Amino acid sequence: MPKRFVVAASEFPDLPRYPAGVELAEALTVASQQLHETLTPHSALSTAVRLAVHLMPGAEHAGISVIERGSKMRTLAWTDEVVRSAENRHTGREQHGLWDLLWNSPVARITDSEADDGWDVLADLGLRSALALRLRADRRRLTVLTAYASKPGVFDEDATRIGRLFTAHVSIALDSATVREQLTEAMHTRDLIGQATGILMERQGIDASAAFESLVRASQRENVKLRDLARRIVGAHNTP
Repeated sequence: MPKRFVVAASEFPDLPRYPAGVELAEALTVASQQLHETLTPHSALSTAVRLAVHLMPGAEHAGISVIERGSKMRTLAWTDEVVRSAENRHTGREQHGLWDLLWNSPVARITDSEADDGWDVLADLGLRSALALRLRADRRRLTVLTAYASKPGVFDEDATRIGRLFTAHVSIALDSATVREQLTEAMHTRDLIGQATGILMERQGIDASAAFESLVRASQRENVKLRDLARRIVGAHNTP
């Protein structure tokens, strides 16, 4: 299961909000640089939610969540506990409401949770406005960034436009971080298998090819991933 992150926006006082006198391109450039400095998908998510609060006009809270068809909503990163409280109360696809719209549209909005039917959950938490933006979507899974505000009618067309531009940067940064993590894991796996193969060569007096075949056969016999088996062999060898 993906890790979850809470990031308090107040921990980043050096990051300016998006004021009317600052060019949007400049603000997005700064945000993009910070996003692309992240090294893992987890850090990209946590950076994205706190940037959303500072960059998107009117946003007070933000969260990134995943919805799988027929499954509950899981919040992966959030700036405040109120976000997790709001999103964790939606436990079935039929209750996803706002976010389900994102299967077919890149944007969904709540103008006033007290006036719109079915949004008592948000109103009870003091969240009057919400802007949900699609980050990723396929047949089974939907990843969304949602901004919240305590006042009604906060997220107008300008806020939506900025939000869509921002989420485009988030999506690219998240893809890049995912690729980096996969490459790092692949390199680590290769090193582990190489070490395990060397240990078997030494123990059994066989060459590299035979040692690797032995490792593969043991992996299949024990129904264990090659990486995990290699890690176990290396760990046992290094334990006094």
